[in-house]
Amino acid sequence: MSAVRIGIVGGTGYTGVELLRLLVRHPHADLRAITSRKEAGMQVAEMFPSLRGHTDLRFSTPDEAPLADCDVVFFATPHGVAMNQARTLLAAGVRIIDLAADFRLRDTATFERWYGMPHACPDLLAEAVYGLPEFNRQAIRKARIVGNPGCYPTTVQIGFAPLLRTAGLVDRSHLIANCASGVSGAGRKAELGYLFAEAADNFKAYGVKGHRHGPEINQELRRIAGLSDDDAALSCLFVPHLVPMIRGMHSTLYARLTAEGQEADLQAMYASAYAGEPFVDVLPAGSAPETRSVRGANVLRLAVHKPTPDTAMILVVQDNLTKGASGQAVQNMNIMFGLPETAGLDLPALLP
Repeated sequence: MSAVRIGIVGGTGYTGVELLRLLVRHPHADLRAITSRKEAGMQVAEMFPSLRGHTDLRFSTPDEAPLADCDVVFFATPHGVAMNQARTLLAAGVRIIDLAADFRLRDTATFERWYGMPHACPDLLAEAVYGLPEFNRQAIRKARIVGNPGCYPTTVQIGFAPLLRTAGLVDRSHLIANCASGVSGAGRKAELGYLFAEAADNFKAYGVKGHRHGPEINQELRRIAGLSDDDAALSCLFVPHLVPMIRGMHSTLYARLTAEGQEADLQAMYASAYAGEPFVDVLPAGSAPETRSVRGANVLRLAVHKPTPDTAMILVVQDNLTKGASGQAVQNMNIMFGLPETAGLDLPALLP
């Protein structure tokens, strides 16, 4: 099996170094380039000593990097970068996996409203595939462009999907996602709210009036339920929180069960839905998953509860940088190039 030639645009952030951590040990990865305008010429291992002895790559500018010679390019960049470089790379036969939001939202007006910029290539947006492997494998396999899901939306979709696929089990108009993430979810930047003295010993909600992941969550939950993207019959209230840890994500999801749903065996339903999924772990009944059980691993663990006869509660944990971002991106790459889906990702979590 030939190696996949890989380029990474934007390699100095947390998702960039997480991609490197996974790809330097991937048995079929040939890292050709990693870009950074500011750090061009610097050895990657100089910025990230954890990679000493694993790569001799140096950062290069996007103009100098041999991206057109790659099979796939990952964009670990701010929103708006991938869509402006997509046409050139696609014309050279390069496939794209974007870890930002350029190719997640199918409606350009919705994208422009939430991200404050015009979409540079609506025609390419129309062909992009939403990269949640558990639901979209066949489309991902053939895709030229994959929009890697947001971290929160991954937990919410995998958590709610079994309840939504069968009509009549829950009140689809009253879904609640109460989610919390570590500070690395905000990216590698010097910003007051994420300084140690500001974020430590603290817990707070943010984006209460509306968060960018909200439209993505509702778009994809409607798709899972077989509804149109704007069908108001399904609505999920999403509230994110910041917790004082570096990496990790916990989502508590609530759905009101109908009379039919109250009769369903939820544990068996979830176990059946994710049987054979290498990166979704349905825990035994009564469990409460912990974020440390997924630290550094490309696995999502969930537990199903029924605290009252008419309420389903799903507890979901993942590492926001791995299954929530870079690990999922590598999972998508494996599918796109016909590799074993677990290649380079069969790492146990780090504990303690």
